[in-house]
Amino acid sequence: MGFIQRPNANSNRVRGMMYYRKALVLEAFLDMAKHEDLMEGYKAAGSISDEEWKSLIAQCEALADMKFAYVVSCQQYGNDKRSALSNAQDILQLMRTYPSLRVAYIDVVEDRVGEKQIETAYYSTLVKVALNKDSESAGPVQNLDQVIYRIKLPGPAILGEGKPENQNHAIIFTRGEGLQTIDMNQDNYMEEALKMRNLLQEFLTEDGIRQPSILGVREHIFTGSVSSLAWFMSNQEHSFVTIGQRLLANPLKVRFHYGHPDVFDRLFHLTRGGVSKASRSINLSEDIFAGFNSTLRGGNVTHHEYVQVGKGRDVGLNQISKFEAKVANGNGEQTLSRDIYRLGHRFDFFRMLSCYFTTVGFYFSTLLTVFTVYVFLYGRLYLALSGLEEGLATQRKFSHNHALQVALASQSLVQLGFLMALPMMMEIGLEKGFGKALSEFIMMNLQLASVFFTFSLGTKTHYYGRMLLHGGAQYRSTGRGFVVFHAKFAENYRLYSRSHFVKGIELMTLLIVYQLFGQTSHSTIAYIFVTSSMWFLVLTWLFAPFLFNPSGFEWAKILDDWSDWNKWISNRGGIGVSPEKSWESWWEIEQEHLKHTGTLGIIFEIILSLRFFIYQYGLVYQLTITNNNKSIVVYLISWLVILVMLVILKIISVGRRRFGANFQLFFRLIKFMIFVSFFAILVVLIVLLHMTIKDILVCFLAFLPTGWGILLIAQACRPLFRVTGLWGSVRALARAYEVIMGMLLFTPITVLSWFPFVSEFQTRMLFNQAFSRGLQISRILGGQKKERAASTKD
Repeated sequence: MGFIQRPNANSNRVRGMMYYRKALVLEAFLDMAKHEDLMEGYKAAGSISDEEWKSLIAQCEALADMKFAYVVSCQQYGNDKRSALSNAQDILQLMRTYPSLRVAYIDVVEDRVGEKQIETAYYSTLVKVALNKDSESAGPVQNLDQVIYRIKLPGPAILGEGKPENQNHAIIFTRGEGLQTIDMNQDNYMEEALKMRNLLQEFLTEDGIRQPSILGVREHIFTGSVSSLAWFMSNQEHSFVTIGQRLLANPLKVRFHYGHPDVFDRLFHLTRGGVSKASRSINLSEDIFAGFNSTLRGGNVTHHEYVQVGKGRDVGLNQISKFEAKVANGNGEQTLSRDIYRLGHRFDFFRMLSCYFTTVGFYFSTLLTVFTVYVFLYGRLYLALSGLEEGLATQRKFSHNHALQVALASQSLVQLGFLMALPMMMEIGLEKGFGKALSEFIMMNLQLASVFFTFSLGTKTHYYGRMLLHGGAQYRSTGRGFVVFHAKFAENYRLYSRSHFVKGIELMTLLIVYQLFGQTSHSTIAYIFVTSSMWFLVLTWLFAPFLFNPSGFEWAKILDDWSDWNKWISNRGGIGVSPEKSWESWWEIEQEHLKHTGTLGIIFEIILSLRFFIYQYGLVYQLTITNNNKSIVVYLISWLVILVMLVILKIISVGRRRFGANFQLFFRLIKFMIFVSFFAILVVLIVLLHMTIKDILVCFLAFLPTGWGILLIAQACRPLFRVTGLWGSVRALARAYEVIMGMLLFTPITVLSWFPFVSEFQTRMLFNQAFSRGLQISRILGGQKKERAASTKD
């Protein structure tokens, strides 16, 4: 059996997977030993110095090495050796600890061609530890490993995505007919390794009409006890890799390759392009494309739970969101891929429907769910602002529509996610009992599982929708670290601004406007059910990152976050300035997808942005000062007000750049005159035209989204605005909007952080006792360090 781990060797993972060799040695000993040897015991045989015992153990180890090969594919090992980095020392130490371990990497060397010409050559290299007696005293790291095979490549091997290329270049160094691919966040157990021989026997039996080409096994998620988020992910993943995989394999027959404990028919995949597809961007989710490839070429993917392999899942919200963003991007690429197109044409009707649901269908349904929320709110807003809602409410047949209320009330239960939790409850019920499943479900909801899954809904929707519209999927490194730490406000803002915060504020604005101008159903059950679920969605998208953030409501952390946010938002960008240091650099990177999209993507982006102008059109006619005037002049005047505001912002921006340093008094005088003029105009409108407080609120609700729509169109038409010299004004307007959104999010967090019990309640509810104690100890130590630093300064 061959074995590949990718891409970075982890000591715990190597130890776990080497149990396979230990199990083979044990089984070989049991098969070869005599009755007297068995009575002495396997461990006693290893400690006895008799030559016969040593010979027996040597035979067992030789047999294990013939049947089992373990290759860690680490493409950077050669570069790390030359740079004398600690990573190379760590991998070398692993090879010393486990002499059967092999490391495959891509070696880049300068070869001499002829007398003077030198060219860069690429080699796929396999090394093992040098077992000579002088290895301990050898100097450089390069002399401590020994090259076994060295195969010259026609060019750079990493042409597509790095991880699948790294895997495919090492497959030639494995041997045998079975190949198991393991990721770096996985572990193994001795008792499971003993059952591998039974599992491999499945390759010799027909499962359906042919023998398996990919044999799936279950995963044991061992990171569920760190925090509530880790527990949610653990239960969700546990149901997917067990009861979900069983259903996909039988009776649906649409299981592909999910995750990395699966065992491949090595000869089948070696002759069909490898165990991963590595084209850049389109094969971002390289795992499932291996299943697509196998199915399209006559293979058979199945699932048998002989063994389970340990799996470490992400435990922090930011790590989880990055992982889900990567998967959503990958599903967007699958939607556009020819593999799904060919599968859809070749499957029968029922298998095609099952394939849709288990691959891209789930993400497409998620996109439709959020899209339906937008359509519902904009439709309701149209009815309210146009007067149709009032007319419908006066008609008798619409005044007591109980059937509609019941339908919407039952729909709200689905919106809360009870139906999505059904597979998880079934899996827990099958393994632990349905009483335990019910109690865990209640505990998960008490620990805000519905908040987490609603927030994940926004992550999936945003990245899947952007992928379909503009393309440009990219791998997102999650780190997979077993750590939970406080994320700063600026970091959360960078990560969730476009995916959650902007959409949450837009939906909140629509709900507020509908609350102000909606005429019917304000006291009905249907209205309460519908709006409550949407308010829950809005609040979750806006504040879940801070709710699940360790020490998210601690006053000292809040002060540090505010200082960091101000520094980040005010720093200028430029060449070499990272997005973590400057808002301008981050803002430029957030528009990368628009630079490489096609004309159709730009057109769709502009069309979607027009909704803000239609929204403004309906809202300005609700102002009291218009006296129910429905003329188009009212709408044109509203645009004149917006243009005046943009000109004022331009004047302030130019004044700050030209007069802010040398003529501060003159610049402050200009700002004072603008403020006085604005205040005078406001007083005139209130006194002469009887403008109300509600009108002022409506003006803000109408004009702020319109400015955001102008920003979106300007970003889509970036080359045009650069030619006209208005790009600086667009950047200044964007910065103003970012400051407003930041203040809107930061204010409630600051108010809650005034109360110490909020932070204590958050820590005890969302994290386990060990982490809570560690967090309290870190606060004490952090306070002592600050006191020492202050005393040193004094």
